[in-house]
Amino acid sequence: MKTYGLIGYPLSHSFSKGYFAEKFKKEGIADCRYENFPIADIAAFPTLFHQEEDLCGLNVTIPYKEVVIPFLDDLSDAARNIGAVNCIRLEDGKKIGYNTDVIGFSNSLKPLLKAHHTHALVLGTGGAAKAVMYALRELQIPYTVVSRTATADAIAYTSLDKKIMEQHTLLINTTPLGMFPNVDAHPPIPYEYIGSQHLLYDLVYNPPVTKFLALGEERGAAVKNGHEMLILQAEAAWAIWNGRETSQP
Repeated sequence: MKTYGLIGYPLSHSFSKGYFAEKFKKEGIADCRYENFPIADIAAFPTLFHQEEDLCGLNVTIPYKEVVIPFLDDLSDAARNIGAVNCIRLEDGKKIGYNTDVIGFSNSLKPLLKAHHTHALVLGTGGAAKAVMYALRELQIPYTVVSRTATADAIAYTSLDKKIMEQHTLLINTTPLGMFPNVDAHPPIPYEYIGSQHLLYDLVYNPPVTKFLALGEERGAAVKNGHEMLILQAEAAWAIWNGRETSQP
């Protein structure tokens, strides 16, 4: 029995196990299983491969997309450039890291883009944000990163004003703010400056309409949650695990 799974902590919010269970059932794949592997400390990562001898591939979620990298033998070019991994393939005894978040996000976003979506605000600085930034560079969309505190690479939420909000018509939430069960949480941006020209994209998918999206929708913005992105990145991971080419560079 080939084993695939997800590492992260905690995993109560996981989409992947249910998705792959349904996929295996629907496609008649009887020799594969998908399990959650909640690891409280990334230092325990190597022991997983001794416990699960049939392990063929893993997905990686919060908070390990970046810190898992030193435990891997090699990276795809995109994963190396992004600096974050969400997919691991076991190949000839080696653990190879990939990033399918960038595939899922880019392919989900592209059909929504309009001519006026010329500048983006990336809310958050974690592993998912790095994949989003990589995708935006590939799409040639300039972006500004927003964080709780200003750094050399990011501005603070408190710096957002009418001018910035009106120029940046693509807003992408890469933080877990608003994820179930903390459904009232939302990025602290000045929503009063959002209008019909804006597109709000939330990587969170549970609930389907986060407070971030609802506040944007109230002001006439187009909105999109992360569910389609998850499906696309999961299918890209499956292709990688099975040695098939993906659209990833």
